[in-house]
Amino acid sequence: MKNKIKVFRAMNDLTQEDLARDVGVTRQTILAIEKGKYDPSLELAFRISSRFGVHIEEIFTYEEIVGDGQGSGDHP
Repeated sequence: MKNKIKVFRAMNDLTQEDLARDVGVTRQTILAIEKGKYDPSLELAFRISSRFGVHIEEIFTYEEIVGDGQGSGDHP
């Protein structure tokens, strides 16, 4: 999942620590989400979008992962 948290933080003059405190997580969690190493729970994604006063889709976008075709069972 891609996100624009860093952009929204900059627009609102917030540090990772500020945002983390506002949504009830650690700074490390915000860092991991920004870097794409961790996908937030739906609840956390809503808390983040609510903090910025925007719809969740404005911050988070789903990007389908295309596999190598092995193990999917769809191909003979």
